[in-house]
Amino acid sequence: MCLTSNDDPITDFTRRGVAVEGVEKTVYVAGDGPAVVVLPEMPGISPDVLRLARWVRDAGFTVHVPSLFGTDGAFPTVEGGREVVRRACVSAEFRAFAGGGTSPVTLWLRGLARQAHTSCGGPGVGAIGLCFTGNFALTMALEPAVIAPVVNHPS
Repeated sequence: MCLTSNDDPITDFTRRGVAVEGVEKTVYVAGDGPAVVVLPEMPGISPDVLRLARWVRDAGFTVHVPSLFGTDGAFPTVEGGREVVRRACVSAEFRAFAGGGTSPVTLWLRGLARQAHTSCGGPGVGAIGLCFTGNFALTMALEPAVIAPVVNHPS
């Protein structure tokens, strides 16, 4: 999917490759202060998710937005959403969720939280999960660095 003129180019964040136990994912980082991980909703890091991330950044935090699915900065489309859900439904994430196991992405997110806490300092890391990723934020609470998991639905 290509970006349209209404999409967000994410130019006010630093794009980083973050590796946790040999798995690298893109993370957009901006701000100063204690770390907050803003988890995108499906189908990905939309301009609306970035608006929330900027609000958190502007409140005095270092925001980390991991790219977990979709096209970064793009407004969701029906076609793009179908593709993201189709891939997620057959992924290890859903198999783990359905079977009561540990999701590979939550292990990676806990590692991201550890790294963010080491980098930013402060009392700990916040994690905001949006809609589907709310479950990820709750599971991140198993990481001692995460002191404020939030389940949010931005409606």
